[in-house]
Amino acid sequence: MRKNIVPSFLVLFCLFLLSAMPNRSRPRVLIFSKTNGYHHASIPAGIAAIKKLGAENGFDVDDTTDSLAFNKKNLKKYAAIIFLSPTGTVFGPDQEAAFQEFIQHGGGFVGIHAATDCEYNWSWYGELVGAYFKSHPKQQQAKLIIVDKNNAATAGLPDPWVRFDEWYNFKNLSDKTNVLLKIDETSYAGGENSQNHPMAWYHDFDGGRAFYTALGHTDESFSDSNYLHHILGGIKYAIGH
Repeated sequence: MRKNIVPSFLVLFCLFLLSAMPNRSRPRVLIFSKTNGYHHASIPAGIAAIKKLGAENGFDVDDTTDSLAFNKKNLKKYAAIIFLSPTGTVFGPDQEAAFQEFIQHGGGFVGIHAATDCEYNWSWYGELVGAYFKSHPKQQQAKLIIVDKNNAATAGLPDPWVRFDEWYNFKNLSDKTNVLLKIDETSYAGGENSQNHPMAWYHDFDGGRAFYTALGHTDESFSDSNYLHHILGGIKYAIGH
């Protein structure tokens, strides 16, 4: 009987080691939500929702508010970086260089809501995210028009998509992005981009992939199945799936 004890123990130990090892086949994303301006109360709800999406859809999720996480060694772990409503100037020159190199080597970017209210003095970032925040009226219900019904971030959404949120007006809108959603300015008060008022878009940029949605100010967004479907499509695009 004693002869079987050691082999059985070794088998169990090896199985334990295998279960404890990270799954290298699963892409990993990093949520970044540092604020040096307005702090969105919905950030914790967004982090929890994205982690749940990752668990259900085959990708791992880390989160940080630390700009120093943006270094070459650390960013190598990630397939995409999710900017979840960061605001103001959040990077120094070294972090800017590391993030730019990450994108240039094929990394992905997802910008959610206030990602356009960030890094106004860094033109490369403005081109990556596709616009800068200008202003917004009061939160209210409005009508979104689906421009591209075949994209994973919009396929299956109602058209028009009527929802309550904080609707951004933009400046420095890029004409090089692929628009997914536009807002109907006749359906609410306070729009300032006329008929060309995109609310979500994507583009291949400087070697990488970038997706942005202006939606997601409220806590309720992150329990809305349509909204979660929308950002999941953007995340999948950013990580190359």
